Amino acid sequence: MQRSFSLDQIEEVATWLLTTFSNQKIIAFHAEMGRGKTTLIRALCKQLGVDEGVSSPTFSIIQEYQGLQQQRIFHMDWYRLKNEEEAIEAGVEDVLRQTDAYVFIEWPEIALGLLPSQTLNIELDIVDETTRVLKVQLA
Repeated sequence: MQRSFSLDQIEEVATWLLTTFSNQKIIAFHAEMGRGKTTLIRALCKQLGVDEGVSSPTFSIIQEYQGLQQQRIFHMDWYRLKNEEEAIEAGVEDVLRQTDAYVFIEWPEIALGLLPSQTLNIELDIVDETTRVLKVQLA
């Protein structure tokens, strides 16, 4: 499934993703640097009721937020990890086992083998300065 959108439609796209794929709690974002992974995750968190600022946890690897009705939301950035072993040491597997939590993952290519089979994969690419294309695929 593919969808193009302008950056001013990001809230609408976040709502669409959460409604269309409401059973998918683990979402992996595949894209090069600067394609909009964190921006889209920020919009998803906002739709889920996160009030605090959302930024990429590049150095901490894992950030936890609280959404509406105490919904747990984890945002992980695996950019600094070297391999699956480092991901395990960082506690990634524990987060992926959370049953009712949303888990958003940037740079999942570092440890693809750790992702559950029902991970929703989102590929982001740039069309032009204000337009992105989103490709969605269930693993």
